[in-house]
Amino acid sequence: MNIHYLQHVPFEGLSSIEPVLINNGHQLSVTHLYLNETLPALDEFDWLIVMGGPMGIYDHHQYPWLSAERTFIKSAIEQQKKILGICLGAQFIADALGAKVYKNQHKEIGWFELKRSNLEKTILADQLPETFNAFHWHGDTFDLPQGAVHLCQSEACLNQGFIYDNRVIGLQFHLETTLESATALIENCTTDLDQSAYVQTADTMLADLNAFKMINQQMLTILTALEQA
Repeated sequence: MNIHYLQHVPFEGLSSIEPVLINNGHQLSVTHLYLNETLPALDEFDWLIVMGGPMGIYDHHQYPWLSAERTFIKSAIEQQKKILGICLGAQFIADALGAKVYKNQHKEIGWFELKRSNLEKTILADQLPETFNAFHWHGDTFDLPQGAVHLCQSEACLNQGFIYDNRVIGLQFHLETTLESATALIENCTTDLDQSAYVQTADTMLADLNAFKMINQQMLTILTALEQA
């Protein structure tokens, strides 16, 4: 497949997703929105991946390209593309599906447990454990879009993900994060690391190397399910 991804800042790329897609023989292309690169025509790709970023989807005054991106993602959904959105990307998809995106009660940064919902009739049926840890870095959240299946929740955030039409997946959390990409996030977003209840220290986030391997394996599971959808 031709897979296109949208990147919002230099330090939030595909991470562990990239080698999986390349090894599976897919063709990758990218729009670096922070460089004001042009979005592709919809017929140039089969699958769209929308990555994260420190901005909010309504920060048009600071990032003028957000308006065009919102329209582009909505059109990709309408054109029946496979779509994966991560963190900011999931918020964009929720917005495109008519759901509200807003500031969560708690900022959530670090390793926190998720509780999986009933995914029996989705492409992720039996693909994720009932509870699992993931890496988080978000302050916003979204309502569940109409027609979407709730994926999971954490103690700090009710709507952590959803599946729509068995071809569109939004993940508020991060399974693609590696030690290197987590370190880059910490270096570039240090001001987010306050003393909030659900914000871990940099040392805590980077302490367990095996945790990154575990979430990357779960990312592979989701990519495979979406690939075969």
